Amino acid sequence: MSANSHNTSCPSSGHSPARDIEDLMIQESLARIKNKILVMSGKGGVGKSTISTNIALTLSRKGRKVGLLDIDLHGPDIALLLGMRDMSPSDRQSAVEPVSFSENLKFMSIEYLMADKDQAVIWRGPLKYKAIRTFLGEVRWGELDYLIIDAPPGTGDEPLTIAQTIKDIRALIVTTPQEVSLSDVRKSIRFCRKAEMAILGLVENMSGLSCPHCGKEIPLFKTGGGERLAREMVIPFLGRIPLEPGIVVASDDGKPFMNQAAEGQSAAANAFEKIAERILAEEAKCPAAARM
Repeated sequence: MSANSHNTSCPSSGHSPARDIEDLMIQESLARIKNKILVMSGKGGVGKSTISTNIALTLSRKGRKVGLLDIDLHGPDIALLLGMRDMSPSDRQSAVEPVSFSENLKFMSIEYLMADKDQAVIWRGPLKYKAIRTFLGEVRWGELDYLIIDAPPGTGDEPLTIAQTIKDIRALIVTTPQEVSLSDVRKSIRFCRKAEMAILGLVENMSGLSCPHCGKEIPLFKTGGGERLAREMVIPFLGRIPLEPGIVVASDDGKPFMNQAAEGQSAAANAFEKIAERILAEEAKCPAAARM
């Protein structure tokens, strides 16, 4: 898989032996994963990768086996957020072994397949399609309770490929409270419905800022917009995550926030815990029940 490739031919709609083998590998891999979640956003800059990383970490700390896959091929951030961007391929057993962050959390990113991590990935749709299917079929995820997939913003090739490949995946949609974000999120919700993808719920990120001096909440990007939209679109609302400087510092330092925050002392940490609990509460339910 080369970032310099210029092959733009469309994926074949036929059933060649190679394609049949690839399909079988993907289905065998997915069959060992109980729950699949696609983290989406209508626009960039809403903290989607931070949400993906910290929810994955929270679930893993609750004893669940979790895989985290970064399919934001043009702007992968998961390795940076986990503080493992400089890991070399020689540190892994093979090119298809996910990277272990902890006993219960492993992840994979396009960065590990690139010689230069700052190189631009200039790919058209067919190459993205192939890369994502490779991540699903050739990476040894093993037995997982959750596979959390961090998608790029919008409703392009990457989420479409996931929706067509993983029929039982559910979408976790991230927004900020202001209308400029909510307008784009409506498109993401409609995408899910058109693609017949179940919607796990909506998370409102950057929902208020607690003043470090007086403790009062400052509605920096407003608050409540995501919750109102969830009611309007009749989808579950999973929770609000406030802005906290500690999240920014932890992300830049490559030290995941939920590994640093003390529960009960951080409103954001408490919010991540509650969202993870709501996700766990869905384990016993049929995914079809969440379809919207």
